[in-house]
Amino acid sequence: MSGEDETRGDDEIRGTARGTAPVPLSVLDLVTVGAGSTAADAVRTAVGIARTAERRGFHRYWVAEHHSMPGVASSSPAVLLAHLAAHTATIRLGSGGVMLPNHAPLVIAEQFGTLEAMAPGRVDLGLGRAPGTDGATATALRRTAPHGGRAGAPALHEGADEFPQQLAELTRFLDGTFPDGHPYARIHAVPGPVQGTSPGGVQSAHRPPLWLLGSSGFSARLAGSLGLPFAFAHHFSAANTVPALDLYRASFRPSEVLAEPYALIGVSALAAEDEREARRQVLTGALSMIRLRTGRPGLIPTPEEAEAHHFSAVERDFVDGWLGNVVHGTPDAVRQGLDDLVKRTGADELMITANAHGALARLRSYELIADAYGLPQD
Repeated sequence: MSGEDETRGDDEIRGTARGTAPVPLSVLDLVTVGAGSTAADAVRTAVGIARTAERRGFHRYWVAEHHSMPGVASSSPAVLLAHLAAHTATIRLGSGGVMLPNHAPLVIAEQFGTLEAMAPGRVDLGLGRAPGTDGATATALRRTAPHGGRAGAPALHEGADEFPQQLAELTRFLDGTFPDGHPYARIHAVPGPVQGTSPGGVQSAHRPPLWLLGSSGFSARLAGSLGLPFAFAHHFSAANTVPALDLYRASFRPSEVLAEPYALIGVSALAAEDEREARRQVLTGALSMIRLRTGRPGLIPTPEEAEAHHFSAVERDFVDGWLGNVVHGTPDAVRQGLDDLVKRTGADELMITANAHGALARLRSYELIADAYGLPQD
């Protein structure tokens, strides 16, 4: 933990609300690629957003694993986080999340042990149990069982049933706690705690805190039973938010990590100087989601393209429902919407994702939200 964190009263999980914000504010970035721009542009924008969030006192910045989506450049969270670690100094960096069924637990432990060495004390490891893509892409990611399925074809791991076991294996690799006689007892995630117990070793046993992510009740219950912090995807599963958080709190058992539940929710929010401009910007995300859900994923469309699109009756219904869960408008309106969301859900932290086409609109939104809450200009 850095000296700045100590003066702000933060621990590795619980942040401190700054300015007039009711809870700590954080950032979820999909590293989106808009029409007319490149993945390199998206990564530069991600650096700009992370540095803006750090300067304005947001608690953490996470990136999410997605695959085979032209408009999302965050397929490799660990690679992105290493780059962002080199361009920031104090903000917490993490995955929101790494999709555990896509990876061998040892690989994740090695990647995040390396990130911890790059940015000591400010790395989070958020884990999800979904593939972050469609079934065919999941198969291409080698999510296969050791033995073939029908006609010798690889059998796809669905992840839900195996997720608790995968999580336990990952935790043991991170902590170096496989018992004697276990097949992995002599295997170590490096960088990791084994370097501190080797002759002459001075490596700290500290490792990134684990978070469980979810959009339903499965991970909520598991996080509660293990005494882990929980992050819920309100931005695309709003109807399940309150039931999932209630289940998490009811299932919670104190642990060495947490004495009490701690839940953040991801929320899509975008502020602009006037309401019309905010709607223009968020409409691009709605059109992009329509295309994704109808099997036509692409780059994030421009506001002009979204405004000119002829929405069918079914699409208009989708847009109305989608935008109903996006907090958007003037800074005051967004502040009020976020305040209401905290009151309604009891969330301990808000993780804001600004889905829009252009870098300037997204950066400006985070600045306006910070201004609306009187966050300091660090």
